[in-house]
Amino acid sequence: MISALRRAGVDVVERHEPVWDERDNWRAGTRSLLRLARAQARLVRRVDGRFDTVVVGYPGHLDVPAARRQARGAPVAFNPLVSLWDTLVEDRRRFRAASAAARALRALDRAALRAADVVVADTEAHAAFLAELGGLPRERVASIFVGAEERVFAPGWAPRRPPLFVGKLIPLHGLETILEAARLAPDVELRVIGSGQLDALLERRPPNVEWVRWVAYERLGDELRSAACALGIFGTSAKATRVIPNKVFQALACATPLVTADTPAARELLVDGESALLVPAGDPEALARALRRLTTERDLAARLSAGGHAAYRARASEDVLGAEWRALLERLL
Repeated sequence: MISALRRAGVDVVERHEPVWDERDNWRAGTRSLLRLARAQARLVRRVDGRFDTVVVGYPGHLDVPAARRQARGAPVAFNPLVSLWDTLVEDRRRFRAASAAARALRALDRAALRAADVVVADTEAHAAFLAELGGLPRERVASIFVGAEERVFAPGWAPRRPPLFVGKLIPLHGLETILEAARLAPDVELRVIGSGQLDALLERRPPNVEWVRWVAYERLGDELRSAACALGIFGTSAKATRVIPNKVFQALACATPLVTADTPAARELLVDGESALLVPAGDPEALARALRRLTTERDLAARLSAGGHAAYRARASEDVLGAEWRALLERLL
């Protein structure tokens, strides 16, 4: 978002206070709350300069009050990426749906969404969900794709490695489906980069799956460009039907052929057989067939490489998203 806005000629000043480094995962508890509180105090004290508008990004649900102070009456846009309640309760199941923590997360979502002048979702499907969650008129929730940071994710697909999945290993990704597809296609090698909530599944991975726990962000473009194809998400949760994860945009930006679940959100950007292979969510047999096709049918892989990158350039490039973001902020003013 920031690089797209700058490309559109917007002067972006960042106000960021670190809470975790990039390898950390959120852990609910007193220690995390103290780290958040200290970062919030530092952020609120940094009230300097005047801004036409202030944008709060992910995961900024607790940052909207500080943004209001920074804005000094200017409009505030909130780009939450996800609902905390939807992510931690419905998707990752860290808290029971009837628990006090779940009610608190839902209340926090609603307060943050309602405190912004405009909420920006990543897809139309997700925009409708956030509007309902926040009790907002639909016109207060816009939709702009996530895109990819093009200084890292640029075209140049040259396959020499197996199909690649990159992710934090959360339920949304459908890791069980990916690993079962690998078992059904033992002749197809698969590379997984990442670690997280579902590490235990990879401890029991089939022999044709290579697991790399960590790769620096700056190297991910090279990893994608060298992969035979890229895997998106295959989870069956309601959230999985509403989002297009950043890994999808990153693969398309690199012109790497993509296979991902056929969902309403994916259909907002992709066409099956033209810009990606879309398979039923949670269907390892269909994913295994798609992986075999993408690793053996060179013409298909080349066609999806070109078609996927064309869809990215037309709908989700930094030039396109920068213009959409700038137009949105100008309407606020």
